[in-house]
Amino acid sequence: MLDPKLIRNDLQFVADNLKKRGVIIDVAKLNAIEEQRKLLQVKTQELQNERNVRSKSIGAAKASGKNVEDLMKEVNDLGASLKETEEQFNKVHAELTAYLALLPNLTHESVPEGKSEEDNKQIRVWGEPIKFNFKPQDHVDLCVKKQWMDFETAVKLSKSRFVVLRGPLARLNRALIQFMLDLHTIEHGYQEINVPNIVNAASLYGTSQLPKNKEDLFALAGDEELYLIPTAEVPVTNTVRDEIVEADKLPIKYACYSACYRSEAGTYGKDTRGMIRQHQFEKVELVHIVRPEDSYAALEELTLHAETVLQKLKLPYRVMALCTADIGFAAAKTYDLEVWLPGQDRYREISSCSNTEAFQARRMNARWRNPATGKPESVHTLNGSGLAIGRTLIAVIENYQDEQGRIHIPEVLQPYMKGLKVIE
Repeated sequence: MLDPKLIRNDLQFVADNLKKRGVIIDVAKLNAIEEQRKLLQVKTQELQNERNVRSKSIGAAKASGKNVEDLMKEVNDLGASLKETEEQFNKVHAELTAYLALLPNLTHESVPEGKSEEDNKQIRVWGEPIKFNFKPQDHVDLCVKKQWMDFETAVKLSKSRFVVLRGPLARLNRALIQFMLDLHTIEHGYQEINVPNIVNAASLYGTSQLPKNKEDLFALAGDEELYLIPTAEVPVTNTVRDEIVEADKLPIKYACYSACYRSEAGTYGKDTRGMIRQHQFEKVELVHIVRPEDSYAALEELTLHAETVLQKLKLPYRVMALCTADIGFAAAKTYDLEVWLPGQDRYREISSCSNTEAFQARRMNARWRNPATGKPESVHTLNGSGLAIGRTLIAVIENYQDEQGRIHIPEVLQPYMKGLKVIE
């Protein structure tokens, strides 16, 4: 949620910033709603004060033996007017809140301006794409014929865009999960956390998946409004919802493995081959909850932690700063890590690392107690994949293949594979 004070005091700045995202807001209409809200708020306060004054005068009049019928009628009339004004205020306030809930975050001044993903800015490149002396295959051609990767059975069990992994590939997938968790908890100092894969609407509103991205969620049938998580970012970040965190508890750094579920609405016909874009996938998610002044240093740290996974796996990648047109709804700034996939002869996104500043915190009412003021203030929240398991699996398969179609195991993963060096 955008800062209501900023909306009230400098709406034009908000409008100009959102325009860089391609979001146009009606400044005149929003100003009119805000003006109506303020007038009703003032009127409500005046009526409350007047009613209190008249109510006190009834007691004084009774004590002096005066007739209080007229005074009581005035108080009752004031009460009716107050109720009507409060209803009007609540209606306008709800209208304004609902509108603001659909507005994305403001982008940081360092975010490059752009009109599409083509305007994303390359920050750095690590490693060189491998030059094979044969034509490299993609993960589908390498694994389906050996039944390590089975899409047909997955369709029978569920529907398209799911997969069944078997044998050594299932084991390699599990090795990647354990390797990433060990790296982040032992070397990078994250606390491992395990959270529910089903969340309520309040949690999704808190991290801004609702109401904006409702069509991309899998809702569960039943009396309660529950959903499968699209990312562990949702339950992990919401652990501080409606909390005031003491300063000495910050920063909080969580690493969480989970399955993720997305309907991928609007992406049909796009990236449907193999495991690139699935309805169910797995991630090791990294979440930081920090003091506001530390959040951009935390973004660099989080991004480097995600990069370390690729470096230890010796997978070539590049870091991209997303432009204003490509950045996510809640993010103020985002780095995408893109890994090299020989089978596609291109870089593909494998992690997004974002600072949402106080945008999610306001929606969650997540605060910390600033020792300088003694007052609660919004925390800053950050999240990033460290990494997406399925796409990392694809990257290992394609980058570590040989001409015979075998898959060599990266050295750092071999201890998790009981010393197995080659899948054949």
